[in-house]
Amino acid sequence: MTEKIYKTPKGDIHYWINTEGANPQYQLVFLPGLTAAHRLFEKQLQEFEGKYPVFVWDAPGHDTSYPFEMTFSLKDKAIWVDEILKENGFDNPVIIGQSMGGYLGQMYGQLFPEKLKGFISVDSAPLQIQYYTKIELWLLHRMEPVYRYYPWKTLLRQGTDYVATSEYGRALMKEFMMTYDGDKDRYAKLAGGGYKILVEAVEEALPYEIKCPARLICGTKDHAGSCIRYNKAWHKKTGLPIHWIEGAGHNSNTDRPEEINEIIADFMKELEGNK
Repeated sequence: MTEKIYKTPKGDIHYWINTEGANPQYQLVFLPGLTAAHRLFEKQLQEFEGKYPVFVWDAPGHDTSYPFEMTFSLKDKAIWVDEILKENGFDNPVIIGQSMGGYLGQMYGQLFPEKLKGFISVDSAPLQIQYYTKIELWLLHRMEPVYRYYPWKTLLRQGTDYVATSEYGRALMKEFMMTYDGDKDRYAKLAGGGYKILVEAVEEALPYEIKCPARLICGTKDHAGSCIRYNKAWHKKTGLPIHWIEGAGHNSNTDRPEEINEIIADFMKELEGNK
């Protein structure tokens, strides 16, 4: 894959892309979750690079996409994704978004419904406001001071042990967390700011209707917030197919990469068959 930089007025976004693939009619767009770097999807990229054109980024403010002015919205991020994809000829994107990446995928679908050809939510949740309680919305506005309150060692332990169940998944997340070692202020701003733009998007109360083929994925041991409850309700209300990944945590694509890759491959076969 080739590393490229997309310049915005608020900072530079680093992304990795391969525009070639045996099946170029669709392009796989991998969007990592909050505080995670592009390597979150390394097992998926190893599987699908060469088969499809692929893209992954370090989201604004994350890892190599830093420094970055943290005054943007989820809409801004979706627009940047769209501009990068257009610049590289990705005209039939299929978004695979983990956690915050899944929220971003839904915003992309809201803004560009005619462009999004497929969507896979990995341990994410719906953006529609009806799924959230008032106390959840209240807390999401106030996460930055919560992160500032906890000692760094506690954040480091929770940020690794609570999101993955596998040795590989935990080691990878610890590697991401260590990017912010010695700079808890940056971590608090990044994580707290991420939840803030999330809740602001939810409170816009837009339809966020998924108009393309989609799949939901959630680990059975996903203890990040109320992810399991959200996914059960999301599946029940929309009828979107859901895959429960036995024994996997919030980063199920790192805990059970072969199973996730199989789901993605089957999904793509269905898309290609319906075209």
